[in-house]
Amino acid sequence: MSADAAAARHFIIVTKAITYIRDCARTQPSLEEIAAAVHMSPHHLQRVFADWAGISPKRFLQYLTKEYALQQLAASTDIASVTDAAGLSSPSRLNDLMVSCEAMTPGEIRAAAHGIDIGFGFASSPFGEALVAWTARGVCHFAFRIADDGAMLDQLAAHWPAATLHRNDAEASALLQRIFPRTPTRGSVHLVLRGTNFQIKVWEALIRIEPGQLMSYGQLARQVASPGAARAVGSALAANTIGFLIPCHRVIREGGDVGEYRWGSERKQAIIAWEARGACHSPAINVSKNCTV
Repeated sequence: MSADAAAARHFIIVTKAITYIRDCARTQPSLEEIAAAVHMSPHHLQRVFADWAGISPKRFLQYLTKEYALQQLAASTDIASVTDAAGLSSPSRLNDLMVSCEAMTPGEIRAAAHGIDIGFGFASSPFGEALVAWTARGVCHFAFRIADDGAMLDQLAAHWPAATLHRNDAEASALLQRIFPRTPTRGSVHLVLRGTNFQIKVWEALIRIEPGQLMSYGQLARQVASPGAARAVGSALAANTIGFLIPCHRVIREGGDVGEYRWGSERKQAIIAWEARGACHSPAINVSKNCTV
């Protein structure tokens, strides 16, 4: 079978698998059941589906379940009914799904994120003053100052429109001291990521780049198994609202030019130089995901 014929066959199989998953999402089919429906082994389907869709069949089912549950919760249906309708075995599974994919509990989602408390503040960093914001689950926003307070807070509020914001510059300063410790520090900083599946995949790949290492847009695209998606990778970097901790400053152009940076190319060069000389002692990064697409 030629490569083109194989690709066409795989496209048909993935299309059938997607249709089956959509039709049977409420019963939460297993990988084995999905594979049987398209007459392919589970292992082979896993590989083919991921190549075509960029995510696994399980992740696609999780996305469909999450989207359905979000619609039901927005209609103020009680959580037990949503759990049953989504095909989940218990409210705890619904809770785990929402926290892992939306960074909010079902109750918080049902309330349209009202009651979510976000602390924020301005504090000094080695690269100028920064605005940092956090929820109970981790840092949700980090921006170096490039505008006045009002404009920066408008951007934060736009990303979390229904949350309650509380200013606490002292806590922000303490948090930045953890992010930029003067000496090597044990521990971790938790992040709350909000974005599409592809954006989060790119951001997670960024987090895995070690301080002092640089990568081109094309190399990063290959890291996320999308070698032809360098432009889409660039868009994902531009959508990053957690500067430095999601280190988009470590991505440069193919020719070696540092390229653009939301918070200024000069600042990007300074961070790259700072990390290259081993001055970065930031703690480990852990993430909570909010997959919207």
